[in-house]
Amino acid sequence: MPGGTIERLDMKQKLALSLAAMLLPLSAAAATEPAKEPRELGVESSIVFPSDSTIRNWQADRDRGIWIEGRRGEWYYGTFAGICRDIDFAQAIGVETRGAGRLDKFASIVVRGERCLLSSFVTSAPPPTKAERKAAREAEKAAQN
Repeated sequence: MPGGTIERLDMKQKLALSLAAMLLPLSAAAATEPAKEPRELGVESSIVFPSDSTIRNWQADRDRGIWIEGRRGEWYYGTFAGICRDIDFAQAIGVETRGAGRLDKFASIVVRGERCLLSSFVTSAPPPTKAERKAAREAEKAAQN
């Protein structure tokens, strides 16, 4: 029996070494892959065929605009042409593309039956955190005084 245990350990070691040898070229290929270029922010953009499968998340920017997260985690910011009432309290939104099949600066966001026209739809960084928004509001108030 002791000889069988040593043999079994040898087999496990050989298997582990074989797997490591197979994975080594893959890790080397990943290490030599060029870094992904950062995406330019503030560029007019669009989301083709906007739906629940191409829009992962959204967040209102008070009544001024909306951040929308695309399918791959990329963020966009849409500026409303006017104010968009109730968007801060909405739990769902609609997108009206007027037959174009894309969410861009010519589309509208629908909130509780009200159309909120977009004047721009650009690539963006993710929305600010609550702490960052609070600091911005305080800075706005301080600038007004």
